[in-house]
Amino acid sequence: MSLVVRAMPWDDPAGETLRAAQQNEISVRYGTPDSEPGPKPTAADISMFLVAFDVSADGNETPVGCGGLRTLDDVHGEIKRMYVIPERRGTGISTAVLTALEREARGRGWERVVLETGDQQQDAVRFYEREGYTSIPLFGYYADSPLSLCYEKVLWPLP
Repeated sequence: MSLVVRAMPWDDPAGETLRAAQQNEISVRYGTPDSEPGPKPTAADISMFLVAFDVSADGNETPVGCGGLRTLDDVHGEIKRMYVIPERRGTGISTAVLTALEREARGRGWERVVLETGDQQQDAVRFYEREGYTSIPLFGYYADSPLSLCYEKVLWPLP
């Protein structure tokens, strides 16, 4: 199999399925159906949404991961809905999606991207820190959330 990452409409069924799986996993981890402190992402506020597909030798595509960008202002945005199906974690899919998101953010002239993850998602924390994200104070809707951890990565100027 090979991996392809491409922009998809927010309401594409592959992305909807992945986001539903992510929300189900988070609900189990936190013991509540809705632990997100801020407004849920929508087609109206997600600037770009990516889906990673495994492509088999016969051309069949299986969605295996996703991630999106939400514009915050002219020079920075937020990463939203990063997810890889459990059986494919540790295979480079999350890195491929994150790299594509960062490339898009740089192309938009963004100086940095920020994100929020939860304190019960240590796998995500390790991943983001490995990818060069640094811990920042809680921001925006997450400022008063006892479960939130926030990170940033400076994109510009290039190191």
